Amino acid sequence: MNYIKQNDELRNFYKKDFSEIKKLINRIRHSLSSGEKLVISDLKLDDIIEFKPDVQYFYISLFFPFKKVLRFGSKRSTLEKALNRVIEKIREKDRFKEFDLNNPDTRILLEWIVKRQEVDIKKAHINGCFDSTRFEPGITGIEAVINGKTYNWMPTDSVVLSTMDLNTPLSKLANRANITKNSKMKIHEKAKFLKHYDNAKFYFTESKAFVSYKDDCIPLYRGNIIYDEFSFETLINIFHRGVEWLIDNMLEDGRFTYYYNSALDDNIDHEHPSRRPPDLYYNDLRHCGGGISLVHGYYYTKDEKYLISVKKAIDWTINQTKFHSVNGKEAAYVYANEKAKLGGVGIPLVMLMRYRKATNDTSYDRYIEAYSRHLISRLTQDGEFMGYYIHPSFHNGEPLDSMTDEERKIMFSFYYPGEALLGLALVATEYEKNEELRKEIIDKSKVAMDWIIEKRPELYGDLFTELPSDAWLMQAIEQWAKLEGFLNQSAIDFVFNDADTLIEKTYKRNDTPYIDFEGGMYYDHGEHYFPDGARCEGLVAAAYLAHYLKKDELALKYFEACKKAAWTQFQLAINEYNNYAHLNPKKSCGGIKFKVTRQWIRVDSIQHVACFFKRLYNAKDLIEVLKKSNSKNKYSRMKNLVKKLS
Repeated sequence: MNYIKQNDELRNFYKKDFSEIKKLINRIRHSLSSGEKLVISDLKLDDIIEFKPDVQYFYISLFFPFKKVLRFGSKRSTLEKALNRVIEKIREKDRFKEFDLNNPDTRILLEWIVKRQEVDIKKAHINGCFDSTRFEPGITGIEAVINGKTYNWMPTDSVVLSTMDLNTPLSKLANRANITKNSKMKIHEKAKFLKHYDNAKFYFTESKAFVSYKDDCIPLYRGNIIYDEFSFETLINIFHRGVEWLIDNMLEDGRFTYYYNSALDDNIDHEHPSRRPPDLYYNDLRHCGGGISLVHGYYYTKDEKYLISVKKAIDWTINQTKFHSVNGKEAAYVYANEKAKLGGVGIPLVMLMRYRKATNDTSYDRYIEAYSRHLISRLTQDGEFMGYYIHPSFHNGEPLDSMTDEERKIMFSFYYPGEALLGLALVATEYEKNEELRKEIIDKSKVAMDWIIEKRPELYGDLFTELPSDAWLMQAIEQWAKLEGFLNQSAIDFVFNDADTLIEKTYKRNDTPYIDFEGGMYYDHGEHYFPDGARCEGLVAAAYLAHYLKKDELALKYFEACKKAAWTQFQLAINEYNNYAHLNPKKSCGGIKFKVTRQWIRVDSIQHVACFFKRLYNAKDLIEVLKKSNSKNKYSRMKNLVKKLS
């Protein structure tokens, strides 16, 4: 399959003039409002809508803040008849009066099927090979003919209903056909029931879709806007709006809005569905990541409100802090959710050091030193960090002053040691107040770094995955490189090897049929991509490390890979154009969501992307310098080669 040609053709479609579609949607609005028949004979739509009466259902959906979507679809012998039928049926709905068609906030989505192919639904899958039985959320729809009647799950339904699976569409179709509606079966059970239902035939469909925005219309890809290409302007705009969202949704006690479901306008975390207000789940590590993001926001805007908000976030963390003694000196850890995690001290230390550098505020130095002492106290004699100091499932919730080999493996984390080493690196390279502590940190961290690079792969090799997940450690090594003589070559090689693997495990333009996959990462080729801001923090750290070590050709390679990954993450940004299906569009606007069809915002879905974007934006001028330098070097090498050959 020539994916490049296929996707280039699709990209060219999005460059067309859609003024006639705009006129069509405006006329649909008028007909819905007035009840007058829709007339479209004078519109030139053939270049956009290739009418196929045998396969084409046309759907119109209405969206308005705090109202459930209202939609209807029809298939008729002409486009005009199909649309008039849809308009007629929508106006008959009881809920139609909830939608003010004269208000541009009533968004109109026009979607029609352009491709339809019969499928054996029992063989359908959502991961693996890109074949005719693959269901791709937001791209693929399902037409189900059940007991002789047709029911459609349109591709944009996956976005509107915030789903990324196949079971949900099948269970919804089974409900619509009234064969499982009143059943107590779970979603996966309904899906299985429909798959084996005797009197049902299935087709996979694809569609084109446009949504109104004020008096204009927007072409949609996977129910989302599609960005032409990477740009630093888009990058910094998404960053800025993301950190603004964190501030705007900050709670009085200094916590962030941890989780927001834009599809339902609630804060119920999908990982902790039993936790309801006022007892919603909160994560102390991700909280500190939000604080770090706000420091980046201050550097970009110089607006003091960011520092005020960071201080509120720090004070919340301080309130969760408990002190203890290590070798007769004061140490401290953060205790939250009945646990004290290594990373739960490492990331607060990073937050405090980032804040201290931005403000020169030394009022938290007691905590910086106490956190540092706690972290180095969590090292075994060999140099392994113990992942937990307190865990309710071990030692009756008492401090784990020592741990067995089995306990360390059960509580192993790829993230915590890197988080600890990054915090300690910032103290070692930027904190001059306590030279004795600083020297101890350097000595102990050297042992820890050697262990994690040399010994960890031997002891925990079975826990490693093909897609590296050690972005915090990559950032830590970048910071430790500033301390002359600290790093050995194997630590540097670790960063570059992981960066190379991240690039290798990234979708390229020629190996995916979906435009927005390019730049996204994967464990196994064929699975839905990861638009992974967290790992990209490691990738951009590798780029900066390469430049610091004067490996500029390598730095440029990593920065260019970062730009491709950032373009993929543009699709996660929520703005006034693509939040049409959200119950509270004003609240979701500016957030950065988990996945392209999942309408969930969590503090870390913003934090990782925002921090990555800001660091990449900081390299804007450097990248241009590297490009020019690389071009000159290539010319020089070519010139020398020609000279040698001649």
